[in-house]
Amino acid sequence: MNFLHSHRDGMTVDLRDYVRTLRKRWTLVALCVLVSLGAAAAATLLAKQMYTSTAQIFVSARDSGDNNASNAYQGGLLAQQQVKTYSRVAVSPTVTDKVAARLQLEPGVVANSVTADAPLDTVLINVTATARSPKVAQQIAQAVADETSALVPRLETTEGKAAPVKLTVTTAANLPTSPSSPRPKINLALGLLVGIAIGVGAAVLRETLDTTVKGKDDLQEITGAAPLGVIADDPGVSRRPLVVQIDAQSPRAEAFRQLRTNLQFVDVDRATRAVVVTSAVAEEGKTTTSCNLAITLAQAGVRTVLVEADLRRPKLSDYLGIERAVGLTTVLTGVAALDEALQPWGRSGTMWVLPSGALPPNPSEILGSHQMQELLKTLDERADVVILDAPPLLPVTDAAVLARVADGAVLVVRVGRTKREQVARAIESLTGVDARLLGTVLNRAPARGPDADAYGYGYGYTSTRGPRPQSGDGDVAKTVTPHSSRRGRRR
Repeated sequence: MNFLHSHRDGMTVDLRDYVRTLRKRWTLVALCVLVSLGAAAAATLLAKQMYTSTAQIFVSARDSGDNNASNAYQGGLLAQQQVKTYSRVAVSPTVTDKVAARLQLEPGVVANSVTADAPLDTVLINVTATARSPKVAQQIAQAVADETSALVPRLETTEGKAAPVKLTVTTAANLPTSPSSPRPKINLALGLLVGIAIGVGAAVLRETLDTTVKGKDDLQEITGAAPLGVIADDPGVSRRPLVVQIDAQSPRAEAFRQLRTNLQFVDVDRATRAVVVTSAVAEEGKTTTSCNLAITLAQAGVRTVLVEADLRRPKLSDYLGIERAVGLTTVLTGVAALDEALQPWGRSGTMWVLPSGALPPNPSEILGSHQMQELLKTLDERADVVILDAPPLLPVTDAAVLARVADGAVLVVRVGRTKREQVARAIESLTGVDARLLGTVLNRAPARGPDADAYGYGYGYTSTRGPRPQSGDGDVAKTVTPHSSRRGRRR
């Protein structure tokens, strides 16, 4: 079965999704706005000041000497039809070259600085000149208007007939008092709008292209079931990874108690005794999840054995502060007895730890050996629950092999880090060896920000007590009854 599905396939993305995306990616939007505003400000400061002057020409039909209304109408219609042609004449080389020679300027300078347009349904021509000097802009606009007014009648004159039209400069070129460009307010406003547009687009695109697991909905879509637990993100988890080191009423501690309860009732018809805790890739929080799950089980009076089954990069012993020289591998190889390797942990008297021991060259073969199966049977007789901290599933096969001889595996998935494809491949690696997926744990769920409410952390858990750093689990009231049945594991 292929567990990989497209993100939110078939679901309509509503306005709340965009709002949540913008709240989540607000730094990206702000950065784009700042960069765009900076670029607009820099362009404004570096741009040369330009001045614009405009002259206006009126095109009319020449008076024929009679008062015939039809002739007057035809003359006005002719002027209106020809005005667009005359505007092109105004910017032709014939005009611009004469103006350049008259003003002692380069022909190219005049040609590039002049424009002429005819407003729709009028007989007017607007001649506009732009230059770095207001005086030069005025001179060019006026000179082009004058030359055009003189040239067009000559062009329209035929043998024996006068030109049918007359061009008159009705508005002389003005002397500009302020630069026409750059325009700081308009440039900054455009920079702001462009920055917002780019920022919003980048935020939505980044969210769309982000294939990591973002929440419970993503994880449930891939696995087909809600996660067994959702662990709140805690900025201090690197300094205080264990629940006995933080406030017992904190969201993170409560989340592990909820995980403990959900795991015990994951299948009421089939007792879950040996649980492999793993992840798709490294750095997902599987070891801290293993430790804290075992601690909360022991706090509830459940006899628990925590096994450091990661024989490649063991970290469990470091978190618990125990020696790993004698442990799992020395027991499996017969170098030490199980009683010598098991170490009690905490003050409740219900939790024991079996460290990794010396790291072997063939971890997969050792974890899948007959000796490992026999060891699990022995541990099953001594404890109510056995928690095995295993390596990630995708890099190596150790966890899949171990999950097959145990009752199943719990997959730890880190929000914003584990990709949906990695989760799907991890599940496939378990089903490929006929191992049972007991459920998933969503780790490092946002405790603040736009996604906090989706996990139930937006209401702000508070406590009047401060954190209680301890090395043990303390005396806690027994809230869960240990398993009394001794049902065998699936082989």
